[in-house]
Amino acid sequence: MSANDTAAEGTGEAEALRAGRRRAILAILASAGMFAIAAACVKALDGAIPLAQLVLVRSLLALPVLLPLMPAAGGWRALRTRNPLGHALRTIFGLTGMVTVFYGYTQLPLANVTALGFTMPLFLTILAVPLLGERVGWRRGLAVLVGFSGVLFMLGPLQAEGDDLIPTLVVLFGALTWALAMITIRRLGAAGESSVTIVLWFALGCSGLSLFAAIPVWVWPAGWQWLLLLGVGIASAFGQVLMTDAYRRGEPTLVAPFEYSGIAWTTLMGAVIWAEAPDGWDAVGILILIGSGLYIWWRETQLGIRR
Repeated sequence: MSANDTAAEGTGEAEALRAGRRRAILAILASAGMFAIAAACVKALDGAIPLAQLVLVRSLLALPVLLPLMPAAGGWRALRTRNPLGHALRTIFGLTGMVTVFYGYTQLPLANVTALGFTMPLFLTILAVPLLGERVGWRRGLAVLVGFSGVLFMLGPLQAEGDDLIPTLVVLFGALTWALAMITIRRLGAAGESSVTIVLWFALGCSGLSLFAAIPVWVWPAGWQWLLLLGVGIASAFGQVLMTDAYRRGEPTLVAPFEYSGIAWTTLMGAVIWAEAPDGWDAVGILILIGSGLYIWWRETQLGIRR
């Protein structure tokens, strides 16, 4: 092979890499938009449909997206597991996180719920010490404290009414359970469970538990409510597919920061549809949460490079 051929091949590989990265960024931006649409659909239902029913529809509509993954993972053998307790815990933690965030969408501005969801990396940083044996230096520890101070700003100084206190605490609890779900996923992966197995058991577990919980409180939706329910499920499914494609094509260190675009999507939708505009304290708190989250991501990246 001549030098010119080698150079051309190198140029082609570089261009393919750049194209893959561009597609990854566009995919994660679109994914954040899809999840924002799902959030807006939940908010538009305004509590008319029980949370268990919402989770059931969201989980059932995710299955057609996930089932095509089974053949590549060995068909029904993808459901074989040696760690049923781990999958059960992952399902309980993830399901709790889903229910709490759906509740938050009905009680708080969309942008606030999205921002509070980004406390998950803060909780994950804390929990990784006792549960995974990881070491957290003073820089990341300080970033966690700064991040949680953002939550206090979002609550406002000594709120007289305190109407947002309970919903905020509920969403924060959901972020904690999502962090526990992520830790459980890490443990399952370390034990040899495939990604397909983990995702399928979660979808099936959520479908079964939410069906059991939805039957006693079932509300037959009106026509327009069916459309919103379908919006929740379809937008969430597409969001998951786009997110998977983004992380498959681009490095996590490139893709992860663009997940914060979800706050821009939900702020825009909240402003246009419900005239929700973050006030001064909310805006400061959201910026603090974004800043601390991005710093923790950057610090994790630097530590990973050193290792």
